Amino acid sequence: MTQFTNGMDALNALNETNDGGSSREFTSLKSGSKYIVRVIDKAAVQMAYSYGIFKQINSFVAKEPSTKSQKGYPTANLTPWDKAWKYHKDLSNDFNDEHGQEASKYRAKVRFAMAFFDLDQGEYIIVDVSKKQAQTIAAVIAKNEKKLGNKAFELEKVGSGTSTSVMLSPLDLDDLTDKQRANFDKAPAEFDHAIFDGIWYEQDEAQQVTLLRQAGFDVTKIGYSAAPDAAETGEDTPNEDEEPLPF
Repeated sequence: MTQFTNGMDALNALNETNDGGSSREFTSLKSGSKYIVRVIDKAAVQMAYSYGIFKQINSFVAKEPSTKSQKGYPTANLTPWDKAWKYHKDLSNDFNDEHGQEASKYRAKVRFAMAFFDLDQGEYIIVDVSKKQAQTIAAVIAKNEKKLGNKAFELEKVGSGTSTSVMLSPLDLDDLTDKQRANFDKAPAEFDHAIFDGIWYEQDEAQQVTLLRQAGFDVTKIGYSAAPDAAETGEDTPNEDEEPLPF
């Protein structure tokens, strides 16, 4: 396969926005959200270590993740966010002190992607939930495992801020609308885990450093420059010999 692209294909590439990942995105599960769904498979779930700061930095996963201990602590190949976590952790005498609180902001947290078949839209939705929320959902599914072919569920999020909970409540098929029942009947018999491909928002090392700066962390404390370089911003290094493109 050639590494060069010519002619119209090269021109078309200027406007491409797809980076090769899946176009599927997480379905928003905000407080007050309700979805009527079918559970195709109790194992339609994927786990990831996610970084982010509530209402400040959107959740993401590392393109090159660190090695984690059984309890989820980074042990090798630390990401920039792992290094920020370790910087504050090493200065903390108590997880409740200032450095302990700062460390918790940068620590990778276990998140779960869970897939359901939406009976109003007739297609899969994937929601991003915490471990505790995932455990609550999984418990309801396990309790109704033998009835999944004859039960629908209401997926709902209640609460506000960081104090929220997710509920999955079983429904009889008689409770469904005609459209929901039709979509229930046409739902896939088996779950394809390829649906999760590309669902997580990945960030490489340079992008993570940029996000640390945005979060207010002094990245010079973990070995990075105070200002972004061309590799981080994505800007080309000027070349006086270059001719302008003729289009």
